[in-house]
Amino acid sequence: MDCKDTFTKNRQSAFTLVEVMIASALSLMLAAIVGVFFFYSMRSFAAMTNYADMNTRSQLALDKMSKDIRESHSLTAYSTNSLTFLDVNNNSLQYVYTNGVLNRISGGVTTTFLTSCDSLQFYIYQHTPVSNTFDCYLPADLSSARVVQMTWHCSRPIMGTKTTTETVESATLSLRNH
Repeated sequence: MDCKDTFTKNRQSAFTLVEVMIASALSLMLAAIVGVFFFYSMRSFAAMTNYADMNTRSQLALDKMSKDIRESHSLTAYSTNSLTFLDVNNNSLQYVYTNGVLNRISGGVTTTFLTSCDSLQFYIYQHTPVSNTFDCYLPADLSSARVVQMTWHCSRPIMGTKTTTETVESATLSLRNH
């Protein structure tokens, strides 16, 4: 075999510069597509995790509040962001919403029930229903308040943006030990 045949054979088996550039461009596009898919998947996974955690915490807070409020003797103070009850042991039981946090205060002990709350409001009503509706009348004073309604909305940021938003939680509870 002479030198010219070896050179020609080697030249035919190599990639040209154009082929290398096209292969590199295709590889870069494929890597970008995989990267975008990975980013979207991680963001979706974080959103689902946040939503499940917020839903669990909201349900737990609602369960604990329901038990406390239903067992309370009376409502002693009310505002749209605070409720104070006389509990089953005749001690003060308070729920206070400030700065995105819902706290329960009883016997000098503060327990945090919800965090990352965008809004929370309390409403009070009498136990007497309005005719032909499921609504109750507004109370004349605190002593006639027997129904408490709570509504809140929580959200958390994902990668610095508030995008995980929980649906509004709302409950209407009746005081039973009055």
